[in-house]
Amino acid sequence: NKTKIDWLRCSPFILLHVFCFAVFFVKFEWSLLLVLLITYVLRVFSLTAFYHRFFSHRAFKTSRVMQFIFAFIGTTATQRGPLWWAAHHRHHHKHTDRALDRHSPHVHGFLWSHCGWFLSAENFKTDLSYIKDLSKFPELRFLDRYDIVPPIILAVTLYWFGGWPYVVWGYFISTVLIYHVTFAINSLGHTVGTQSFKTADHSRNNWLLAIFAFGEGWHNNHHHCPSSARQGRTLWQLDISYLILKLMEKFKLVWDLREFDV
Repeated sequence: NKTKIDWLRCSPFILLHVFCFAVFFVKFEWSLLLVLLITYVLRVFSLTAFYHRFFSHRAFKTSRVMQFIFAFIGTTATQRGPLWWAAHHRHHHKHTDRALDRHSPHVHGFLWSHCGWFLSAENFKTDLSYIKDLSKFPELRFLDRYDIVPPIILAVTLYWFGGWPYVVWGYFISTVLIYHVTFAINSLGHTVGTQSFKTADHSRNNWLLAIFAFGEGWHNNHHHCPSSARQGRTLWQLDISYLILKLMEKFKLVWDLREFDV
């Protein structure tokens, strides 16, 4: 059954939400908001710029060292490894909003597209046929195999610097926020918003999602030209990840950023 949820294996996902209630049992300090902001920004950028635009779409080039650094940071977001993520995303683009799309809200419903699909036993595996270019890197295969290690390292580091308040705000709350912002690209990004381009799918541009997801909310633009490192096409279409990539380009940390074809 492709829609059967593996409750044992997805229990950490559920527990992360439960642990957010620990916020009521730790002393609040304003510095905790800074911890939340830092862990949110670093991980959202790693997911949007590297997991998505680099690993999934090869929208720019970078060194093997930078590739690993941001793959590691992205893995701390507890959305599994870069190979699993990229393989599923490439599959999504091949079958967008059609019967084989594993997380189309128009095929499977809103809740399934938001968070049900990756909790199913059917979708735990990584289809290496979609990521032959990435699977040749042993360090990426390691992150994919032991994807629980980076989140543990993050949580332990936060505890080392600030105890349980840092863990609650910098890992539990930050991670759950990142979950639902990025998941919303699959659900809201295909149901709510406008279409600047007539694509063969239901992708939408959503300005609010674009703010919180660092430019990913310009989802119709993205489906129009998936290989572009830039998803906001105009000055007012804020694309934070692209702006950071342009800054990194000046320091030669990334290069050959691909732009819109048309």
